[in-house]
Amino acid sequence: MSYYKFTIFLFAGVSAEVYYVREGHVNNYALNFIVPVPANVRDITFTWQSLAGRPLPYSINVVTSQPDILPRPFMNISQIGEIPTNVQTFAIGLKCSGTRDSEVDVTISVEVILNRALSNVTHLVFRRKKICLLAEQEEENIVHGPVLLETAVPPPTGILTLIVGSSLALALVIILLLTAYCVRRSAKRQNHGQPMRTSSFQRLNTSAPCQQPAIYNGASSVMAPIHSSLPRKVEHQQPEELHRRISELTVERCRVRLSNLLQEGTFGRVYRGSYNDNQDVLVKTVAQHASQMQVSLLLQEGMSLYGASHQGILSVLGVSIEDHTTPFVLYSAPNTTRNLKLFLLEPSCARTITTIQIVMMSTQLALALVHLHSHGVVHKDIATRNCVIDDQLHVKLSDSSLSRDLFPADYNCLGDSENRPVKWLSLEALQHKQFSEASDSWAFGVLMWELCTYAKQPYSEVDPFEMEHYLKDGYRLAQPFNCPDELFTIMAYCWALLPGERPSFAQLNACLSEFYAQVTRFV
Repeated sequence: MSYYKFTIFLFAGVSAEVYYVREGHVNNYALNFIVPVPANVRDITFTWQSLAGRPLPYSINVVTSQPDILPRPFMNISQIGEIPTNVQTFAIGLKCSGTRDSEVDVTISVEVILNRALSNVTHLVFRRKKICLLAEQEEENIVHGPVLLETAVPPPTGILTLIVGSSLALALVIILLLTAYCVRRSAKRQNHGQPMRTSSFQRLNTSAPCQQPAIYNGASSVMAPIHSSLPRKVEHQQPEELHRRISELTVERCRVRLSNLLQEGTFGRVYRGSYNDNQDVLVKTVAQHASQMQVSLLLQEGMSLYGASHQGILSVLGVSIEDHTTPFVLYSAPNTTRNLKLFLLEPSCARTITTIQIVMMSTQLALALVHLHSHGVVHKDIATRNCVIDDQLHVKLSDSSLSRDLFPADYNCLGDSENRPVKWLSLEALQHKQFSEASDSWAFGVLMWELCTYAKQPYSEVDPFEMEHYLKDGYRLAQPFNCPDELFTIMAYCWALLPGERPSFAQLNACLSEFYAQVTRFV
């Protein structure tokens, strides 16, 4: 079974692989993205190989939208030739004229002839957006010469702008090989059904997985093979561990003063209050009529981020179980802290929140999840409803206690007597309740979509029982209105079908930071 791949460098010391053709299927999902090439990168490299057992004839052409700013790029290979049977790397030089600042569209067209007699030809088109600056600016941090895979060293200050799909600027590769049979299969697959677009979701043409869902260590990744091990098995807290955590955090109930009610559900309550009369806190509790199961869930989920010490995490300050029917769980938070989803739903929010602020909030949460994952903690319910924000737009990730009660529309029961955030779950979490860092990455992509849509309901037109079918068929959330292509590219790659193909939060943070730097440069 033949397939093709290429390897590129995204960050210092980290290689990444992405398939454009695999098992006879062209990955149109990856081809659809326009990948930015930073100003300090003059060359992009491609690695290719024919696995058909013979060299495959090709022709390649590169065109720029503004030849005066970015003259016709040069290549160190001929325009017409043969794809070698061994792995080889070639480069395309993107040297700007330096006459003015601009973003230039670059189109790389490749045609591969699989069978001349049968007119069996494959066409691939790769699109890049080259950032060109004035000559004096551009000379500051130039990467000279073709960057070969064995020696590639990214510039010290520039992590590529956006990763997603193909890689971010240091490379995009062409991989081709298909036998006539594979191409025919690919054509049939592509012609089966028309892409469907609605206001909330769209079909993205992902390549078919070549491995069983539970095997991740061989999967490729657009950013890097980050989730290279089997997902951690998430265990519920043992009763003795839960009791230990509660005993360490126990506070006297008389020291807690409730000031005003912020949220109320069927049995859950969230108050603003104070502890020891000098510390602002959020207090989660339950009503008198709450069942013992609901009390247990409050304590168990409230203790899930126990011990997390990070500026981007709303960790537990204390707990009071003097009244076992209505325990208090305390979180240290400024007096202006409120739920992020409710904040986004405010009419005034849509008029004031900017793309830069959305990127800043996403970056804060990505850093928090880097911290959690580095300590082996999988969140399992990442969403705006499980975050808080203050008046300075400082965002913190919180646990999911009371969320099922306070945001019932976000949870669904699929006949298994368990309310789950179905519209935020990855396919493996939905099918097999298999949670990992990779499933957190998927949910984070949905959270970014929430930020861009001011907390609209994801997949609002899809029945919860149909979600598994939609995801398997390649449907994903559509690009929000006014969401930059680069930002959507980041969130879209969180929704790769295979867990191993999704980015880690360290990579997400790097890309969000680079995108922030690019956006603020022109603002």
